[in-house]
Amino acid sequence: MAGCTSRCRQGVLKLIQSLQRLVFGTLTKDKTEDELEMTMVCHRPEGLDQLEAQTNFTKQELQILYRGFKNECPSGVVNEETFKHIYAQFFPHGDASTYAHYLFNAFDTTNNGSIKFKDFVMGLSILLRGTLREKLEWTFHLYDINRDGYINREEMTEIVRAIYDMMGKYTYPALKGDVPQQHVDAFFQKMDKNKDGVVTLEEFVLACQEDETMMRSMQLFENVM
Repeated sequence: MAGCTSRCRQGVLKLIQSLQRLVFGTLTKDKTEDELEMTMVCHRPEGLDQLEAQTNFTKQELQILYRGFKNECPSGVVNEETFKHIYAQFFPHGDASTYAHYLFNAFDTTNNGSIKFKDFVMGLSILLRGTLREKLEWTFHLYDINRDGYINREEMTEIVRAIYDMMGKYTYPALKGDVPQQHVDAFFQKMDKNKDGVVTLEEFVLACQEDETMMRSMQLFENVM
């Protein structure tokens, strides 16, 4: 049981790291990620056959994910405060609350303030086993905070600052105040093709597909499971 929970946490952590590398892809290098070892569990979540049909996970993988999910959240539902608490354990030297808020909203597709196992596994299925287009669309919607179909500079600045806050001063001990803005400028220089001050989904997808470092960041999702 403990092993399942550990693997679930490791999977979420690698997911977080891959999202960070996508944001900073133009300015950082990636590290090789080890694949998680899969083990058999006996628990069979309700609606397993339906979830297997709707996702890109096998029954064995769904069993492992469900066991870890239920161990962390016995009620079967994760609210934002619980999500933030779990998330904060990965970043003891920083403040992960803001980034966890954005990530929670991305998984909470029904906007009801909670994440059920189906919400969680559907999101992971896209990020870990979806097509490149599906992964990029999910990531775009994460950055599109106000859900208006565009990423503007204010939204990207909030995302970048949230990541820096999450990583903490021990990761970036000499961070200057203008460094997050430099990342935002680099992001828009590459993404905003028509220079209108916002990034559309198509601009985002095209720019990512043209950038080798960003493609490596997206491929890291495939190494989580």
